[in-house]
Amino acid sequence: MPPPEIRELRDLTRYRTELGHERTREVQRLHKVLQDAGIKLSSVASNIMGKSGRAMVEALMTGTTDPQVLAELAQGVLRKKLPQLRQALEGRFSGRHAFLATELLAHLDYLEEAMERVSRRIEECLRPFAKEVEILCSIPGLKDKASAKVIAEIGTDMKQFPDSKHLASWAGLCPGNRESAGKHKRCGTRKGNGWLKAALVEACWAAVRDRSTAFSGQFFRLRARLGPKKAIVAVAHSMLVVIYECLAHGKSYEELGHDYFDRIQKGLLTDRYVHKLRQLGFEVHLKPKGEAA
Repeated sequence: MPPPEIRELRDLTRYRTELGHERTREVQRLHKVLQDAGIKLSSVASNIMGKSGRAMVEALMTGTTDPQVLAELAQGVLRKKLPQLRQALEGRFSGRHAFLATELLAHLDYLEEAMERVSRRIEECLRPFAKEVEILCSIPGLKDKASAKVIAEIGTDMKQFPDSKHLASWAGLCPGNRESAGKHKRCGTRKGNGWLKAALVEACWAAVRDRSTAFSGQFFRLRARLGPKKAIVAVAHSMLVVIYECLAHGKSYEELGHDYFDRIQKGLLTDRYVHKLRQLGFEVHLKPKGEAA
């Protein structure tokens, strides 16, 4: 059983995640209310809960329905889309829609305040683990929130896991074992800690955007063969192995480079490309670079 401080951190991070999901659902409900009123604000403004979008929704709630007036509430880059805004804000926003929007905005305000309170409490709980947070934040894709989730789910003492393979199995980030009639068949990952798995997958999507990282190199190598979803799960497995090694040895992550997986599999890659060229009708003879002809 994890120590009390880890259990509290786990409860808080999971609660914050649930609050975030609830906020997303409420924003979607607000979208539906506006769509029902014929207001197509989301087709022009990517975030209706931004300053401009919220100002327009609140103006609608107070009875302002003139598209010209509403569009003038736009700020920043959104002002470049004034003609589209005027067209999108033409609708039939009624008292029924105003009441629902008022209730939804009130609930959204509560959720955001609750998330802020929970985040402050999480920061307090993380103070004893400042070193571990610093180590985790050195890993591409892992920031403060993701690091808090990782510590909350696996703790900081890696001695509880014999090795990284056991941790990956516990997290559900390793292939399942499906055997029938003596034959092993493909199957998805096994069941595990869904909270940790979701946090790592989200962090990996952020990590692979940086093309200079080993995680990005692995993702783009696998994506062509497995597809993006399976590839990102494989990257999440690699990230969890890195997390285990960093926490177990108390050392920050050292970037391995975009071509890391190509370097460690040089022989396999060479055989694969030679085989491909021979299939295309070429006669291939290889020699190390710099060797005399």
